[in-house]
Order: sequence, then C-alpha cells, then structure tokens
Amino acid sequence: MGISSALNAGVMGLNVNASKLSTISDNIANSETKGYKRASVEFSSLVLTERVTSYDAGGVRATPIREVDNRGAILSTRNATDLAIGGSGFFPVTDIANLDDGGTLPLKLVTTGSFRPDANGVLSTPTGFALLGWPADANGTVTPPNREGTAGLVPVKIENLALAADPTTTIGLSLNLPAGATAFGEPPQTFSLPVEYFNTLGGATTLTAQFTSQPAAAAGPSSNAWRLSFVDSATGPGAIYEADIVFDATPGNGGELLSLTPVAPSPAGLYDPLTGDLALTVFGAQPITVNVGALGATSGLQQLDTDFTPINIAKTGSPASTLSGIAINDRGMLEAIFDSGFRRTLFQIPVGAMQNPNGMRALDGQAFAITRESGPIFFYDAGDGPTGTIIGSALEESTTDVAEELTQLIKTQRAYSSNAKIIQTVDEMLQETTNLKR
Repeated sequence: MGISSALNAGVMGLNVNASKLSTISDNIANSETKGYKRASVEFSSLVLTERVTSYDAGGVRATPIREVDNRGAILSTRNATDLAIGGSGFFPVTDIANLDDGGTLPLKLVTTGSFRPDANGVLSTPTGFALLGWPADANGTVTPPNREGTAGLVPVKIENLALAADPTTTIGLSLNLPAGATAFGEPPQTFSLPVEYFNTLGGATTLTAQFTSQPAAAAGPSSNAWRLSFVDSATGPGAIYEADIVFDATPGNGGELLSLTPVAPSPAGLYDPLTGDLALTVFGAQPITVNVGALGATSGLQQLDTDFTPINIAKTGSPASTLSGIAINDRGMLEAIFDSGFRRTLFQIPVGAMQNPNGMRALDGQAFAITRESGPIFFYDAGDGPTGTIIGSALEESTTDVAEELTQLIKTQRAYSSNAKIIQTVDEMLQETTNLKR
C-alpha cells in the first residue's frame, strides 16, 4: 500500500497544482478586467489510517477560493455613470435580456460597472447587465418598499427628460420696512417687491408683495402698522391675500414682527406664527408657501428706521429647461440636471451586503449570485451599515497583482515538477519489484 499511496499522492499533487496553475492563468488574463476578483486555491492534506510500523500517503486536495471581499484600486473616468463603491457592498443588476419577460428579474451583483443608456434609456453595461434601483416619486422622494430582497427594484431608465419644469412651491422674503413711514403726519406710502415664480407648465409669472404704511392717526409714537397685500399677475390687479401687520417697538424687541391679522375676505389660519409660513394659492390652484418670518423674529419682515431694503429672496422652482446631464451622488441618488440648474431625483441606487461575500457564486462578467453559503442580501442606502459610498465617474480595477501571480507561477511549476518526479521514482521502484521475478 505504501508505494501505491505514494503514487496516488503524486498524481493528486499534479492535479492540485494544475488547478492552481488555472487560477494563476485566469488571474493574469484578467489583470486589466474592471471589477475582477482574484481566484486562488487552498491546499489541504488528506490523512489515511496511520499504523505504528508503516505510513501511507493520503495526498492533497484543492479548494478554489474567489476573493470577493477584496477591493481593487479606484480609477477615475470621464463618464458620470461609471460607478464604483468606496468600501464594501454590491450594485444590484440583472440581465438586460430578461427585461422583456415580464416576470421576476434574476438578481446579480457587481462591484463596479460602466453604465450607459441603451436605445431604451436603460443604464446598462457592455456585458449586458441593467442597473437596478428604487424609483423616486414626482417630488423626488424615494421610499424603499423592501430592503431584504428585490421587491421594488426596477431597471434604472432615463427617458422623456429632454424638457422638464419645476413649479415654485416655496418663497422666502427677508426685507426691511422704513419705520419713519408710520409716523404721525406722514402720507401713506406703498413699497412693492415683485417675485417671479414658475407655474406647473414652467411658465414665469409674478407674485408682488405690496406694503402700504398706515401712519399714526394722532401725534405721538409711530403706529408701526402696515397693510400687506399679495397680487398675482396671472389673476389680475386684485389682491389674492391681505393682512395687517404690526411691528414691535419696545426696547430689546425693536423691529420684530409683532402680529399678522388677515383682512376679510382673506381667510384666517393660513399663517403659522411659529414658522412664519403663509400658505397662498396662486393661479391654477397652485399652492405656494411664502415665509414672511415668525412672530418675535427679524429673519423675515422687519422694521427699522432706514430705507425700504430687500435683504434676501429665496425660492424654489425653475422654468422649462433642457436636460444637460446625469449625476449620481455618494448616497446613490441619481439626478437629472437641467440647464436652468434644476435637479430632479429619478432613482436611488442601493448597495447590497451579506454576511459572507466570499460564499457567493461567480458568474460571467464579474458578477456574483447569492448562495446559501453567502447568506441573504440586505440593501442599504450607500454609506449606511457595512456599505461604502458610491463613487461616480470611477471604476474598480482588477485585484490581480501580476508580480505576485508570476511568483506563484514559478512556485507552482516547481511543485508540479517535484510531484512528477515522485511518480517517476515510484515507477522506477515498481520496475525494480517487477525485475525480481526474472
């Protein structure tokens, strides 16, 4: 049994080193393949039943290992939808050929990809993988339906975005009204501040805030009172809302907004004294929240003894504009960028993680599939949990170190030759045994 076991061990040694040579050749061949994960072979000994007076060679076996959790260097590119992950995690993808089947999309995972819109607007790689993500609603809000599976994941598709408009929803006013205009004997004065807003079709319209002073009726302190009117140019010269506002003149509180009282027929309850928000409705039943400042604050409207001075006007919305580009931030939010500066969130790209990445099954195209050994996948917002952030305009390099592979190649060649020598020696010894019969 001893000579036979030695022969068997030599043959097994040839086989395992041939397997190792295969991984080395695969690694070197894919040294420039983006997202490739180095393969290796782990040797383990086999032991036969040992006896006191003799020894039988058990041999060796090889266990292939794919080092999925290793990360390659990050390479910058000029394509905004080239994606890599700065840390752990995987992008969800599916075969683009499965998109027309109408059934459940088979999940595959990659760590990097050069995604570009195909003829249908789907972000896909040259290897045929379509990127998956959670779609945003009309307000750009993403609500993941399920983080423990593929439910809710859809192909990331960019279409019908040549033109887009963003209606104005909020306006913030910060200005100073001249305190002297409310003194006794002063004539009423009106100061106007026109603000452009955008309707639901992307058209520009003007909402004008008018401030009319209400001077004191008798000699003495100023009234500090004004009539506030909002006029929408789309509905005509009449005010869509009016209110009487009074400013505080007490020491320490000078200039602060003291009260805001609607004037009939303007309804009550539209002004929130804690936030300063005033809920208006302009032409076309379009709601716009105008912040005029909270009571007891000077962050919105204020009154000091100086000129009428607009300090700041902040507003949302943009006119109809053309698509100028696509961007993906480090949290995975895919945004369409228009030439007006308006950004619209279209999708969120999640990043998946599992307990044992090395337990996944390797597939063509640097992709991987979940197995029982890897554990189930959970999708995070990029940067949360164990996942890294998403890096746009970047690709992950291969994890192959060519110098290391060439070193292993030399060692494997010597080990293979040594095992071949064992077989040759056993053959010579068996030949000697055969010669005993002559």
